[in-house]
Amino acid sequence: MADPPRLPPPAEGGDHPCVAAAVRLAAQVLVPAAERVDVEGVPPSHVAALAQAGLLGVYGPADAGGSEVPAPAARRVTEVLSGADGSTWFVWTQHATPVRALTRSPNLELRRRWLPRLCRDALGGIAIAHLRRAGGPTVRARPVSGGGWILDGTASWVTSWGLAEVLLVGAVTDDERAVSVLVPAREQPGLRASGPLALAAMEGTATVRLDVEGLTVAPAEVVEVGSLAAWRRADAAKTANVTPAVFGLIEAVVVRLEEAAARRDEPGGAELARALSAEAASVRAAAYRLLDEVPAEEAIDERLALRAHALELGVRAATALVAASAGAGMARSSPAQRLAREALFHLVQAQTAPVRRATLARLAAVGAPS
Repeated sequence: MADPPRLPPPAEGGDHPCVAAAVRLAAQVLVPAAERVDVEGVPPSHVAALAQAGLLGVYGPADAGGSEVPAPAARRVTEVLSGADGSTWFVWTQHATPVRALTRSPNLELRRRWLPRLCRDALGGIAIAHLRRAGGPTVRARPVSGGGWILDGTASWVTSWGLAEVLLVGAVTDDERAVSVLVPAREQPGLRASGPLALAAMEGTATVRLDVEGLTVAPAEVVEVGSLAAWRRADAAKTANVTPAVFGLIEAVVVRLEEAAARRDEPGGAELARALSAEAASVRAAAYRLLDEVPAEEAIDERLALRAHALELGVRAATALVAASAGAGMARSSPAQRLAREALFHLVQAQTAPVRRATLARLAAVGAPS
């Protein structure tokens, strides 16, 4: 039998030590436990394994103990982790946001205190998705004398509760400034968590709703204060791109699809796997070219179209895997149904109105009669 189809390795960065570490971690720890993690949750031992592999510092600067991994290699790490275990990947990718925020923070003492730990062994979480919410942010900040803030509201989607040590919380002021603060990721006066949310996909990520009521934050814990409009512009440019995690999922799917086709002697399944792999490689090459060669604020429509194509392709590929797996694909112990649910999750992860419109347009075009 021919080798299983895989997306070709990236032109640059594929031989980086962090990529090799991610590949080992995926093979030895993440893939064997992925179905159990999907049901039982990401265990602390997985976070420890990420730390031991040096992957918590992928996006951290060298002067804080980070790896300063070049963008192509960081994308490949993302692909590998996502394809191995979506829940652990999502916990890991959320951690990258406080690392980046502290890297650029003008609060040098807070950076000194937390960034080396986040690059080495402490997991960070985030409560910022509401800043892009169309109906307006759900966490507000009001200043207090001395430079601190009081936060009130609700953060509906907060991942890694019980795993993360600190939480990057975003809030908005009455004069439309975005405030980000770093707080301990535990219940405290002014901060109360719901139980784990029942989710169709990524339930293993320990996601909760946080009620924020009179949470007092000292100036020493403020990461940054800036324009909400500027934050949203940067976020819109970032979210227009395909996340490499989608390509990691597709790669995992096409490998399993060819394996399933071989077991059931389905030549059509193997042919489909190769076609899906080739299509994904083409979309990935175009998406990564934009990331590497074109300014972030340019070619937005093209970026959105590529993201929509990748998302639709992920769902299409995962659906094919379920079909090739037959009834066994419905067992909670089957990777097929987990990967199908993870493909659906990517449809809404970091979704903005432009992303939603592009995705729906892609689905409409694919479903239209020729």
